[in-house]
Amino acid sequence: MSSDHTPIKPEDYVEPRCLLCGEPFGSENPVKPIPQQRIIEKTDEYMSRRDYPAVERHLLYWLEEARAGRDLRGELLVRNELIGHFRKTGKKQQAMDNVDAALELVERIGYSGTVSAGTTYTNAATACQAFGFPEKARGLFERARAVYESDPHTTPSLLGGLYNNMALNCVTLNRYEEADGLYRKALEIMGTVPGGRLEQAITYLNMADAEAAKRGMPEAESTVFDLLDKAADLLEHPDAPEDGYYAFVCEKCAPTFSYYGDFLEAEKLEKKANAIYQRT
Repeated sequence: MSSDHTPIKPEDYVEPRCLLCGEPFGSENPVKPIPQQRIIEKTDEYMSRRDYPAVERHLLYWLEEARAGRDLRGELLVRNELIGHFRKTGKKQQAMDNVDAALELVERIGYSGTVSAGTTYTNAATACQAFGFPEKARGLFERARAVYESDPHTTPSLLGGLYNNMALNCVTLNRYEEADGLYRKALEIMGTVPGGRLEQAITYLNMADAEAAKRGMPEAESTVFDLLDKAADLLEHPDAPEDGYYAFVCEKCAPTFSYYGDFLEAEKLEKKANAIYQRT
């Protein structure tokens, strides 16, 4: 009889799950979290240069890493970023695929009712609005609102952004009075946020579009140009940070000024944006 009393270990008798890796059958790989903060910072860096192909390659790489590492929270973050990216680049199918995946992840992770869920609902709704699904967008906006307004951890910037995007949806659905109330809420909230002037400028331009849609030009002309002037003052405020986001906002706002005939302001904003992009 052998005197070897070495204890038998599971790996001595459990069949390997995989003949190549040698891991026991039934074992689970540990979650390998992806570096969320670094991913966001790199995405912002590429965005500041308008390098959209690099943004897409970067996010798709980390999506695969998150999935391979079973990091559901990391995957949700990347899916949210991809929704915004594909919305900005006009890729409808890719955006909506990520909307569906992100909403499913919220349920799998058990995030329903959290601020993270509210952010996902808002991103998904904004994409639905952009690609012609306003009724679906409205339902998602309402879910986001229920979360944000009830959670004390909701930051003012998140709530202000939600109200602004909800108002755009209301205009699409001809709910003009509701839109006006939401825009005014957005203006009030963003007035309390550091750097909120840029968001207020966007809201004033959205309000101009709403007035034109509701009353028609030239009846709304006086109100529209007053709102345009308020937006221009905010965009040209001396404290405006001349960074990548400021360039993005200038680029986003310029076509509205051009649409209403203020070509000088549109050109000024485009030059500001291009100058910043060339420096970064």
